[in-house]
Amino acid sequence: MNVGRTLGPEFMDELVERVAREIQVRGLTTPAVHFLQASRPYRPLGANAMLFFDPVLRGVFGGDLPHASEIMADDDGIEQLIARLEELDEETTWDA
Repeated sequence: MNVGRTLGPEFMDELVERVAREIQVRGLTTPAVHFLQASRPYRPLGANAMLFFDPVLRGVFGGDLPHASEIMADDDGIEQLIARLEELDEETTWDA
């Protein structure tokens, strides 16, 4: 399932950026990257896995990013989020 194609690449890019920034602001960049990488074996479960991950995402983002779960339903979106989180982590590390 490729949600990014149905939502449009611009929307997905903006959504990934917003989610990555929220994760960074909360100081959860490293745990989020580990969580996303650990979720790789469960990605084929698609929508069923989202039933499990949705409460976690809602707990982190509240109702502010209602489409955040759509990233988790899309392999490309997950990989894009991991890449952006790693970029933000590098930027933060070098600024310190």
